[in-house]
Amino acid sequence: MSQSVLRPLGAVTARRAGRADLVRPRALSTSTYTPKKVVLGESDLVVPEICLGTMTWGQQNSEAEAHEQLSYALDRGVNFLDAAEMYPVPGKEETQGLTEKYIGTWLKGQRREDLIIASKVAGRSERMTYLRDNGVVRVTKADIKEGVDKILQRLGTDYIDLLQIHWPDRYVSLFGAKQYDEAEAWEDAVPFEEQLEGMKEVVEAGKVRHIGVSNETSFGVMEFIKVAEQRPEMPRIISIQNSYSMITRGPYETNLSEVCAKKNCNVGLLAYSPLAGGSLSGKYNKGDVEGARLSLFPGYMSRFRSSLALEAIKEYTALAREHGLTPTELALAWCKSRWFVTSTIIGATTMEQLKENIDAFGVDLSEEVLEGVDAINKRYRDPAMF
Repeated sequence: MSQSVLRPLGAVTARRAGRADLVRPRALSTSTYTPKKVVLGESDLVVPEICLGTMTWGQQNSEAEAHEQLSYALDRGVNFLDAAEMYPVPGKEETQGLTEKYIGTWLKGQRREDLIIASKVAGRSERMTYLRDNGVVRVTKADIKEGVDKILQRLGTDYIDLLQIHWPDRYVSLFGAKQYDEAEAWEDAVPFEEQLEGMKEVVEAGKVRHIGVSNETSFGVMEFIKVAEQRPEMPRIISIQNSYSMITRGPYETNLSEVCAKKNCNVGLLAYSPLAGGSLSGKYNKGDVEGARLSLFPGYMSRFRSSLALEAIKEYTALAREHGLTPTELALAWCKSRWFVTSTIIGATTMEQLKENIDAFGVDLSEEVLEGVDAINKRYRDPAMF
C-alpha cells in the first residue's frame, strides 16, 4: 500500500492560466500519489487513470464547491473531467446545464490546453424534451450539432476533447433493467451511419477532438467501428463509458472486454459508478444517510440498494476491514487493477470524499485481497442487475 503523508500545498498563483493576479487556494493533500497517464483507445489522447465526475454540481453541490473540487483535482494531477448536457442529476429542466456552467466559470482562470474535458449529448428521451429547441431529443445530425453548440456555450470554450453519446438511440437494456427483449426494439432508431455523420461534422468543424459512446453494448460498439472501417472518412469511437464496479461486473467482463480490447476494437473503458452510487463505501449498510444521494432521491439508483446488493456490499466491507482498507479504497483500487479499465470516473459531494477517492488509487491490492473479491463475486454475481 502506498505510504501517505500530510503535505500542505498552500496557495498558488494562476500563472499557468495567464492570470498572475489570481490566487487560487489549494487544499491539503494527504498522499504523494500521482495518477498514471494512459492512452485512451485508438487515439493519441493521453489521460490520467482518474477522471473527475461532475454530475452532482448544480444539485447537491454549489458553484463554489464545484470550483474547489476542480482546483483540488487539478493540483493532484487529475486534469480529466466528465460532464453531460443533461447534468446535474436527477435531470430536470430548472437545473439542466448548471454543471457545465460551473465548469465554464472555473475554466476562465485556467489554461484550456492543460485540461481534458469530456461531455455527452443525450440519447433518445421522451422526458427531457427541454434539451432541444424543437422538443425532440434524438441522436440525429441536427441533435448532435445543437447539443454540441450549447455545451460549448455553457463551458465557454471552443472545443470538447471527448464527445460521447450518453445512451443509445435504440432500445437497449439499461441501468440494471431486465434482459434484452427483441420484441421491444424500436423501428425508428437513428442509424449508426447518421450518428457518425453528425459526429464527423462537429469534428471537422473543430468543435470536437475525439468521440466515444456510453451505456453501450457489444453490438453497438462493433456497429460504430464497422461503419468507421468501411468509411475511413468517418471518426472512430475511442472510448466507452459504462457502469463498472464490484457489484456490476458481468455486462462488461463477459464480452465487452473482448470487443474493446486493444488487439480488437481498441476502445478504452471509462468506468463510471465504481462505488455503485456510493453504496460500496459502506455508508448505506445500516440504512439511509442524511444528505446522501441515494437517500435524497428515493428510487434513484435503487438497484444498488436491493437486499441482495446490500448483502454483497456488507461482505466487501468486511473484506476491506479485514485487510486494513476502507471500503472505498478496496472498491477503487480493485477497479484500477482491471486490465481493461483505462480511467475510472470518481464523484464526490464533499472534499473529504474527493481526497479519499483520489488517495485510494495509490493502493495496490494483494493477490489475497483480489481472491477475496472474486470469492464474494461467485456468491453474489451482479446483485444490482434485474
